[in-house]
Order: sequence, then C-alpha cells, then structure tokens
Amino acid sequence: MGKECSAKIIGIARHRIATDGEGVTTLVGFWGCPLRCQYCLNPQSLKEGEHFQTYTPAELYEKVKIDQIYFLATNGGITFGGGEPLLHPNFLHEFRELCGPQWNITLETSLNVPLEHLQRANEAVDNYIVDIKEMDPEIYKRYTGKENHRVFENLKWLVENTDPASILVRIPLIPDFNTEEENQKSEAFIRQMGIEKIDRFLYKKEIHKLV
Repeated sequence: MGKECSAKIIGIARHRIATDGEGVTTLVGFWGCPLRCQYCLNPQSLKEGEHFQTYTPAELYEKVKIDQIYFLATNGGITFGGGEPLLHPNFLHEFRELCGPQWNITLETSLNVPLEHLQRANEAVDNYIVDIKEMDPEIYKRYTGKENHRVFENLKWLVENTDPASILVRIPLIPDFNTEEENQKSEAFIRQMGIEKIDRFLYKKEIHKLV
C-alpha cells in the first residue's frame, strides 16, 4: 500500500438517528466543494482558516469506532458529507478497509465530480444521498456556478452499476431559482432513470444563504 492519504474534516456529529441513513450514524463532513451554491448549508466547508482538522483514514477510524456497538446493533455506520466526499475517493476506500463490511457507509453528494472518482469510491459505499439541486442545466448553473453534465453521467452510471434502491435523490424547491413545475419535471426525469426513492423539499433561504 502506498502512502496513507489525509483529508480536512469540518465536523464529526455522533448519534444521529433517521437523518443521514439507516440506524445510528455518525456524520463526517469533508472540507472542500466543487460547487458555489447560492444557499449553502455548510459554508464552513468553503472557508480557509481554522475551520477544519486534518485526519488520515486511520485517525478518523480511531475517532469514530467508539460507536461501533450502535452501528452493528442498528445497521448504522458513517455518513460522509461536506463539502463533497467524492473529492476524496482514496480516503473513502482506505477507511472502508479499516472498518470492514459491517458498517453501513453512506455518501451525501452532489455527484458533480469526475466519473473515475465515483467509480473508485463506489467500492466502499453502501448508500447514496444525492443532492441533485436541479436537472435543468441553465437553472443548475445559475444556482451552483457549475455545469451539471457530470451529474447526469454519474447518476446514470450509478443506476447501471448499483442497486437503484440504494440511491435517494433529494430535489429542492429553491426560492428565486426554480418553480414547483420545474421541481416536478426533475422528479419525473429521475423516476424515468429507475430511481424511486425521492425526497422533495423546500430550501429556507434565510437559513442557508451563503454570505
């Protein structure tokens, strides 16, 4: 094995139930994101300075294994969010080798990364929570500052190479950016791809506004 990788972590939240996947979970947030969303839940994932701590996979495993009894009893485990966890596919792969197959690993991701990152990380992941933002390319770019062609490509690859039941797609109604009709179109498109687990919800911009 080559030199162990490391990543910047903005936070570790233990004992989460029914919010980030099945069972009792620990949410681990990565620093760094390819998007610049107008309303950001975790703006600290974009800030430079003292907003993170650097961990190797082994150091993170030692930190979170304290809750293994809860993970095993409830089919829980670790949910990696951020930021964008798929910016760190090797970290995820090494972490899986440490924790073994018993823990349930979930990714909260925008999928806006190179396909090879997803392919590498997929070997270590059980479930995905995909924050799709918006399927319309123009609205997506206006909201995130980025193109969404990678999102289409990666979601299609996931459907073809994993169990679609392991994918939850979150589709937000974003004030000032999309409409209920556009939201419905995004849902219809996702369902046509073969994904049935869909969560539509409303962004509260006074909470998420990135300043």
